[in-house]
Amino acid sequence: MSHEVFQDVAFPFDEDQFPHNLCAVVQTTVLNAAEPARVVIHDGDNDWLVGDGVNDPTLPGASVVACIRHIADQDETVAELASLPIGHIAERDDVGSPWRIGVHKYPDE
Repeated sequence: MSHEVFQDVAFPFDEDQFPHNLCAVVQTTVLNAAEPARVVIHDGDNDWLVGDGVNDPTLPGASVVACIRHIADQDETVAELASLPIGHIAERDDVGSPWRIGVHKYPDE
């Protein structure tokens, strides 16, 4: 089922839960559950990115725009990151590992 998603959704979110219509750039390996989410970025532009932390997300077809709520519904620990501050990154080694939160900067910044 598809529905309209939006990039600009006011933050912080109500009840610290991802809105149903918030889009993110998501690696297809995470979206199709081939790999767990190991990286969640809430960048300085208030954009959200979700990656597997092992494959190159910049390769053609490696990432798509999707509703972040789908990922959060699959993994409750991702859902807990809805309050991740703007300009921060959450990383973990694997499912069951704790998230490490830090300041996020793109390599060219």
